[in-house]
Amino acid sequence: MIETITNYLEAHRDQHIEELKQFLRIPSISAIAEHQPDMIRCAEWIVASLQQAGLENIDIMPTEGHPVVYADWLHAPGMPTVLIYGHYDVQPAEPLDLWETPPFEPIIRDGKLFGRGSTDDKGQLLLYVKAIQAFLQTCGKLPVNVKFCIEGEEEIASKHLPPFVDKYKEKLKADVITLSDTQMQGPGKPALMYGLRGLAGFEINVDGANSDLHSGLFGGAVQNPIHALSKLLSSFHDEEGRVAVKGFYDRVIELSDQEREAFKQVEPDSNKVKTDLHVDALYGEKGFSFYEQTTSRPTLEITSVSGGFQGEGIKPIIPNCATAKIACRLVAAQVPEEIMDAVEAHIHAQSLPGVKVTLDRQLRGNPFITPINNPMMVAAAEAYEDTYGVFPVYTRSGGSIPIVEVLGRVLDAPVVLLGFGLPGENLHAPNEHFHLVNWDKGMETISRFWLKLAASRV
Repeated sequence: MIETITNYLEAHRDQHIEELKQFLRIPSISAIAEHQPDMIRCAEWIVASLQQAGLENIDIMPTEGHPVVYADWLHAPGMPTVLIYGHYDVQPAEPLDLWETPPFEPIIRDGKLFGRGSTDDKGQLLLYVKAIQAFLQTCGKLPVNVKFCIEGEEEIASKHLPPFVDKYKEKLKADVITLSDTQMQGPGKPALMYGLRGLAGFEINVDGANSDLHSGLFGGAVQNPIHALSKLLSSFHDEEGRVAVKGFYDRVIELSDQEREAFKQVEPDSNKVKTDLHVDALYGEKGFSFYEQTTSRPTLEITSVSGGFQGEGIKPIIPNCATAKIACRLVAAQVPEEIMDAVEAHIHAQSLPGVKVTLDRQLRGNPFITPINNPMMVAAAEAYEDTYGVFPVYTRSGGSIPIVEVLGRVLDAPVVLLGFGLPGENLHAPNEHFHLVNWDKGMETISRFWLKLAASRV
């Protein structure tokens, strides 16, 4: 059957790419209010594309922000249901002068399609629509049931999607969630990203006297908030880079031997990292490689410190306040609120006379993981291998995509990240592009994945 699908896709390739160009011409920039009409126009374009592909129950569903487009095809009784997530919004195109061609006038050069949204995420999203169209046009049916949840706010942190998912969780219910908004390891080297770190972000405020004080009149007799903050910040780590907050590591799921072996395939050259960063040494938690430290271990990073006079020259005062901003990257199965509770308890356990210390909790995002031995992941890995001729590497991201964790948790389903972008495709930057070899192989991989799910009924 796969040959029938790929033959159809090859025969209609030019037409499908022209449709992708139409999609890319819509400046659906969610962050800029003046593009609100473009957001609606883009959602309506998706509706027409889904209708053309043969999807049913298509609807533009309102949220407190930009709408969500829903569609489904549910005529494969006894087969798994796949929820496909994607987003139709894009980043602003500025700085425009760095684009070689206009960002919303897509053009193909050297086998790459240039245009804002080409790899993030319109190009990768349309892979699913055209794969469905291929099945329905050639076979009259799909091997699995499918649902779409396509949002318009991913580039502005998906603010309104979590309540939408919670409200419509029965409508969105599925056996597996898939999305293609990530990258491969390199050309011809597929990657299955199976974990993302979470986030706990907060601000520590240290307040001293009721105003700045003359350092000559009060210095040495009144606590300096910057001194107190410095002492506090230095207490957060031990001499070997390990976070010294009690309970910080309690929920961390340790890497399996299989994972550590898999990571060796993607471990960067530490000497090259040092050279690229212009540093003479790397520093971090002992007993873990660079890749493990940056993807599978939690961190507590001080992102900024402020206090006192910041202008030119020296103003000899004892400032009345000081502030530090902290970002903790979390791993499964850590909970942001518990981590901030632990940090707050650590703060109160320190001896800091003469100042008041408060913690302002601001950012929360749960970590995500789908075990690599999950049957859905196994099917995806096999689909990649059958298409690209090599087994994918397993990767984790040091960053966070909170909506991935929300979808998996609320819908109680594994999430499979089938990325077809490549490093260097300039997502979020001028001259964004998508290698069209992965347009072709992406649709084939997705099709094979669905066929494997149907064959095993996982």
